Amino acid sequence: MEKYENSPSLIDISPEVREALRHAPQSVVALESTIITHGMPYPHNLDTALEVEQIVRQQGAVPATVAIVGGRIKVGLGAEELRLLARTDSGVGEAVKTSRRDMAYVLATGRNGGTTVAGTLLVADAVGIRIFATGGIGGVHREGERTMDVSADLIELGRCPVAVVSSGVKSILDIPRTLEYLETQGVCVTTYGSVGCEFPAFYTRSSGSKAAYNLASASEAAKMLHMNRELGLGSGILIGVPIPERYAMDATEMDTVIVEALREAQRKRIDGKAVTPFILSAVSKLTRGKSLDANMALIKNNARVAAEIAVELGRIENGGPGGDASKTLTPDGVDRAPLIIGGSVIDICITVLEDDLKRSE
Repeated sequence: MEKYENSPSLIDISPEVREALRHAPQSVVALESTIITHGMPYPHNLDTALEVEQIVRQQGAVPATVAIVGGRIKVGLGAEELRLLARTDSGVGEAVKTSRRDMAYVLATGRNGGTTVAGTLLVADAVGIRIFATGGIGGVHREGERTMDVSADLIELGRCPVAVVSSGVKSILDIPRTLEYLETQGVCVTTYGSVGCEFPAFYTRSSGSKAAYNLASASEAAKMLHMNRELGLGSGILIGVPIPERYAMDATEMDTVIVEALREAQRKRIDGKAVTPFILSAVSKLTRGKSLDANMALIKNNARVAAEIAVELGRIENGGPGGDASKTLTPDGVDRAPLIIGGSVIDICITVLEDDLKRSE
C-alpha cells in the first residue's frame, strides 16, 4: 500500500499529484503555502504561487502546493483554492500559520491554514513526497539563547527524510546557531552549484558561514537523495541555493534594515509565530520593495532547481534518459547491473472436469 493511502480521511490529494505519486513519486515537488498566506502581499503572492507551479511543470516535474482549506489537508491546489488563500490579507478566507503544533486545531475547527516549512514537511513525508522547494527556512532567532525561540522547521528536518531546497536560512535569524542546531538534529546541510561551501542568507548570497558540502549539479544532488533513502537515515537534507546574483542585496544594507525591523517588532511587542511575517513586511517597506522582488526571484529559482533534482532522481530510480531502472547505485556512485542467481520455476495446475475418474491399468 502506498504511504499516502493510510490516511484518506485526513488528506485530499489532487488527481494530478495522486497519479504522479502512484507511478513516479520522485517527480513530485512539494511547495509550502505560508509564502502565500503570510509571506507576501496580494496580488504578488498569487502571481508568485502560480508562476512557481508553472516553473516546476516546465522542468518535467509535478507541483504539489500543500495547505489546509476548510479543515482539510490539501496536497495539490486548484486555482480557486490558491486565490482563496492569497486573499487572506484582505480578510477573505483568513488563514492560520500552521506548523505541527497547529495542525490538529486547524483541522478540528474547519479553518484554512498556510503550512509552514515544518507543516509542509510533515504532510510531504506522510504522502511520500521527497523534495520540497521553499524560499528560506526558519531557524534559531537572534538572542535565541535567551528567548529559546527556535523554529520547529529544524526539528521537522531532523525527522522527515525530505530534501528541502531553499536559499538558506532567513537573514533575520541567527544563521551560525541555526547551522549548529541542524547538525545536532542530524540534518545534512549542503550548498548547491557554488564553487565553495558558502552558505546563502536568503536575500544575500553568503552568510559568512559554511556548509559541510557542496552539490555541483542536479544529478549529484539526486544521487545523494537516493542514497539517503537507501540508508534509511530518516532525516532530511537542506540544500542551500544562493539567490540569483542580479537579485542579491547588499549584506551590510540588509543587516542594518533587519536590526531596525527587529527593534520595531520589540517596540510593538510582536512575538511567537507573528515575528517572521512582521519583520519580512517591515524589511520590504524599509527597502522600498527591493526585498520583495528578491524574495520572489529566489523562490522561483529554488523551484526550478528542486524540479531539476526531482527529474534526475526519477532517472536514477525509475530509468529513462540518463538512468536505468535495472541498475543499482552503489555507495561509490557507480551504476552496476545486479547479478541474478537462480532459474525460472513454472507451476502446472491440472483441473479434472470428469466427476468419475477411472485409472487406466
